[in-house]
Amino acid sequence: MSKITTSSTLFTPNLVAEMFNKVKGHSSLAKLSGASPMPFAGIDTFIFSMDGEASIVGEGGNKPAGEAAFENVTIKPIKFVYQHRVTDEFSKLSNEKQLPYLEAFSDGFAKKIARALDIAAIHGVNPYDGAVSSTVGNNCFDKAVTLKTAFTAGFADDNIDAAAALIQTAGGDISGIAMSPAFGAALGAMKAADSHLPIYPEFRFGANPTSFGGMASDVNNTVAFGGSTDRAIVGDFANAFKWGYAENIPLEIIEYGDPDGQGDLKRTNQIVLRSEAYIGWGILNNKSFAIITEEGA
Repeated sequence: MSKITTSSTLFTPNLVAEMFNKVKGHSSLAKLSGASPMPFAGIDTFIFSMDGEASIVGEGGNKPAGEAAFENVTIKPIKFVYQHRVTDEFSKLSNEKQLPYLEAFSDGFAKKIARALDIAAIHGVNPYDGAVSSTVGNNCFDKAVTLKTAFTAGFADDNIDAAAALIQTAGGDISGIAMSPAFGAALGAMKAADSHLPIYPEFRFGANPTSFGGMASDVNNTVAFGGSTDRAIVGDFANAFKWGYAENIPLEIIEYGDPDGQGDLKRTNQIVLRSEAYIGWGILNNKSFAIITEEGA
């Protein structure tokens, strides 16, 4: 059972004008790609490919047929929710006193939902408990991406080269890289053999540069969430991955019923603060991504 916030532990008589919010989190996928508007019913994205090459035709010669194909990727929104019980004394506070708590909850939800996008879309699990999500299915990097290369801490930059080579050989493009903290630290620890100077000082001391080697980059612990062996994902996040909000409900105050299975709200003199978001995503070309992985880590 989750912890319930009570007036004796939180709602002091004095107005809290400012609040330190320790909730952290962001989305590497959102940072490396752009969100697209998405209807609630989802969208169909058609992928057009021409696998052959143009033909030279001599005078009076026949024109050969070329290969072309359409594929369809359906992106349907998935509901994400975060909710918490507080005693109903909260609803009796003035709007001025409620505001800091509501703002903190909404801000925290935005960060949690950003992490949730990464965790679900990269690993295919429910962020709440880490269990494999049947709702996500195969619509995640860990299941859809087949190009993989091994992680070697002392040669992290070579690992990126190897991943890039896999993508380019498969005909894909590269626009960015999402790294785990372990991978970013490995880059920061690399030093020149002769001078012993850092080769990539921009990654030292836990730094998170926005670009690396001409690519957009981000360091985020969502890449290795839940003990995943993923250390980095290289690929065309800008074009071969799409995501977007279908609907976002920042905050709802529920005063009736049993919305979380912990008992009737009126009977327990409680209310529920709830935020919801409907987010959809799709990997349009799995050959435009490669995962650097540490199997058995």
